[in-house]
Amino acid sequence: MRSLPFDDPGRPDTRSPARLLLWVGSKQLGTLGLGVAFGIVWMLAQALLPYVLGRAIEDGLVDDDGGALVTWAGVLLALGAVQAVAGVMRHRCAVSNWLQASYRLIQVISHHAANAGPAVRARLTTGEVVATVSNDALRAGGAFDITARLAGAIVSYFVVAVLLLSSSTVLGLVVLLGVPALVGSLSFVIRPLQARQREQREEVGQLTALGADTVAGLRVLRGIGGEAVFFDRYRSRSDRVRLAGVRVALPQSTLDAAQVLLPGIFVVIVIWLGGRLAIDGRIGPGELVAFYGSAVFLVIPLRNAAEAVDKVTRALVGARRMLDILAVERMVVDPESPAAAPSADSLLADARSGLVLEPGVLTCLVSAESEDAVELADRLGRFVESDGVTLGGVPLAELPVGLVRRRIVISETDPLLFSGTLRHELDPWGHADDEAILDALAVANAEDVLDTLPHGLDGNVEERGRSFSGGQRQRVVLARALLSDAEILVLVEPTSAVDAHTEARIARRLREARAGRTTVVVSASPLVLDQAHKVVFLEAGRVTAAGTHRALLQSVPAYRATVNRDEEEGEAA
Repeated sequence: MRSLPFDDPGRPDTRSPARLLLWVGSKQLGTLGLGVAFGIVWMLAQALLPYVLGRAIEDGLVDDDGGALVTWAGVLLALGAVQAVAGVMRHRCAVSNWLQASYRLIQVISHHAANAGPAVRARLTTGEVVATVSNDALRAGGAFDITARLAGAIVSYFVVAVLLLSSSTVLGLVVLLGVPALVGSLSFVIRPLQARQREQREEVGQLTALGADTVAGLRVLRGIGGEAVFFDRYRSRSDRVRLAGVRVALPQSTLDAAQVLLPGIFVVIVIWLGGRLAIDGRIGPGELVAFYGSAVFLVIPLRNAAEAVDKVTRALVGARRMLDILAVERMVVDPESPAAAPSADSLLADARSGLVLEPGVLTCLVSAESEDAVELADRLGRFVESDGVTLGGVPLAELPVGLVRRRIVISETDPLLFSGTLRHELDPWGHADDEAILDALAVANAEDVLDTLPHGLDGNVEERGRSFSGGQRQRVVLARALLSDAEILVLVEPTSAVDAHTEARIARRLREARAGRTTVVVSASPLVLDQAHKVVFLEAGRVTAAGTHRALLQSVPAYRATVNRDEEEGEAA
C-alpha cells in the first residue's frame, strides 16, 4: 500500500504538456509496468478464448476426439481463471496509477502555487488554480489509468491478427490493416474536441473564480444589498459554461458514437468474410466459430484505443493548464550563495525609506499615503524584492527566504483563516501549550471567540472564518501572529475592525506582551500610536519625522493632519 501524499513529489518537466505527463509516468514506472503486465495477460486470456473454443469444436466435436475435447475444455477453464485474477490485479494497478499521478500533480501544483504566493494571484484567479487542482490533475491522471488496458489491447490485436493469418491470409490482412485505419479515423474528431474542451475549461475556471469571490464577499454583499447583482452575474457566467459544454457535446458524442459504430462495422466485415470462407469450404466449423469470437473480441481493443485517445486528449488539455501555473515564477528566490545569518536582535533597516528599527522597540509607522506603509512592510518581510533592506547589516536579498520568514513575521491587512480546530488555527506550528494560546487570545482581546465555539480551542473554524465577525477574525489573526514568537513582528492595521475601547486594550496589552522584542505596527490610530515607544512618519515613501506620538502632534503639521484625518474617517465609519 503506497502512502499518499508523497513526501517529495519531485521537480516536474515543464517543457511541454507531453513532457509533463511523461515525467509523471517516470515516477511510477513500477506500478505502470505491473499494470501493463497484468493488462496484457488479462487481454490475451480473452483473445485466446475464441481460438481455444474453435479448437475444441474442431478437434473434439468435428473429429469426435473426446480426449482433445477434455483437454481444450481444461484450457478454457484455465484461461477463465487467469483472466479473472489478472483482471482484478489490472484494475487495482490502474486505480493506483490514476491516484498516484493525480496526487503527484496536485501536490506539484499546490506547492508551486503556495511557494509563488503573490505572483500567482497577480496572474491567475483563485478559481483558475482551484479548477486546475481539483479538475485538470484528476483528468491528467486518467491517462495513466488507461495504460494497462491500452497495452493489452495492442498486444492482443497482434496476437489475434497472427491467429487469423494462420487460418486465412485475407482475414488476417483485414485485421492488421483495418484496426489502425479505424483508430486513425478518430483523429478527425479529436482536434475539434481538444479546442472545445480548452474553451470549456476556460469558462469553468472563470465561473469558479466568480463563485469564490462571491462567497468570500457574501457578508458584505448582504450588507449592501448586492446579492441580486452577483446572482445575475453568476447565472450569466453559468449559461456560458453550459453553452461551452453543449459545444463540446457534438465532437464528444461523435467520438462516443464512433467507438460503437466503427467496431460494429468492422465486426460485420470480418464475420461476412469468415462466413464466405466457410461456405466455400476453405475453413471448418471450429475455425468459423473462432473467427466470429475473434471479431467480437476485437471490439474491446478498438474501444480501449478510442478511450485512450479521449483520455490522453483530456490529459494534454489539463497539462497545458497546469503548465500555466508552473510557469509563474516566485517574486523572490533564494540566493545562490546565502550569507551567514546575522545575530539575534539585529538592527533592521531600509535604505530606500530611511527607516531604522531599533531592537526591542515598539515602533508605529504612519504614512500620508497608506499604500506606502504597506509597501514598506512588504519589503521588510521580503514579500517583494527588498533591495536596500538589511538585517544586522546583511542584505535580506542575500539571506534564505525561509530564514527571513522565521525571523521577520508579517501579519497582512487581509490574512486568511483556514478550516480546522481553533487550536491549530492559532498554533499551526504545534509548539504552544494551552496557557500560551489563552494568553495570546487575551492580548488580542479575543476571549469571546472561545464562547462562539462549543468545544473552545478544539472547536472547528469554518473556511475563511465565515462564522466570525470581521473584528473577531482580525483578533484571531493577531493572536496567531503573537504565537509565532517572532524576533521581529510587523502588524499591518491589526485593529482597524474593532471598536475604540477594544483597540485601546489591545494596544496596551500588545506593548506589554512584546516587551523586549522588536514590533512594528502600521496604523494611524491615536490609541495605538500613544502606546508606541517610537512613531515614524512617512511622506512619499520616505521617513520625514520620528518621535513619540504626542511630540509629533505638536511639531509636525502633516503628521497631525494625517492622524486626525484617519480618526475622523474611523468615527464616520
